[in-house]
Amino acid sequence: MEAELRRSPRVPFIAEAEIMEIETEVRLSARTGDLSKHGCYMDMVNPLPQGTSVKVAIEHGQRTFSATAAVVYSQTHLGMGLEFFNMDPSEQDKLDQWLAV
Repeated sequence: MEAELRRSPRVPFIAEAEIMEIETEVRLSARTGDLSKHGCYMDMVNPLPQGTSVKVAIEHGQRTFSATAAVVYSQTHLGMGLEFFNMDPSEQDKLDQWLAV
């Protein structure tokens, strides 16, 4: 059995998302597969390379969560893992509410 390397548990969470690569401002559509306090997995056919900085907006219900993130791993034709950083406290509150459900 592999050791758990994540800082916080992931929960299944399906929501529409938009990813914007910061350097080029290219916008991509994606869907979350899971969510945690520190990041999420994005299901998408053409994931960005590891190390890419992005802005992410996740829509769920009547709310939108926004954060800056970095691609921590990328799986060709499947998706990518994002780690959130520089998150506004109000955005952290939204995330915490989604995770509590």
